[in-house]
Amino acid sequence: MTSAPFSDPSRRDEGHPPEGHRDGESTFASYRRAETLLSQRRPLDAVQALLPVLAAQPDDASVQLLAGRAFLDSAQLRRAETAFTRVLEIDPADHYARFALGKSLQRQGRFTEALAQLRMAFAMEPRPEYQDAIGEVRARIAIGDPDPLPED
Repeated sequence: MTSAPFSDPSRRDEGHPPEGHRDGESTFASYRRAETLLSQRRPLDAVQALLPVLAAQPDDASVQLLAGRAFLDSAQLRRAETAFTRVLEIDPADHYARFALGKSLQRQGRFTEALAQLRMAFAMEPRPEYQDAIGEVRARIAIGDPDPLPED
């Protein structure tokens, strides 16, 4: 099984999928289906599968994390940022959510903000991919790639 570009396979069984029912399909089954779709590199389908789960369990960190990954992999960068920020509100020690937030900020061209998040992720869990991401962002800053103007 292939992982999505920004997935963290080591977290696969860490979260607890939510229980419950909505529209005849359990939120657990929808969550698992979204995981499968994301692993198949079908992030837009994963987002669709997650919509009822997000509605039923908006404060579940594992749901927000999976949604953030799906949003990031489908280039819905603001929505990814929101989901990863929500994970960090629930669990500030989640190094992967901090890394993924940094990647979503990087892809938005918000390099200074991305660098801060990536550095924190690396300080929390010194993984090579976190260090690589820091190097990428530092290089973008060094060549003078400006952060875009904030949107109104």
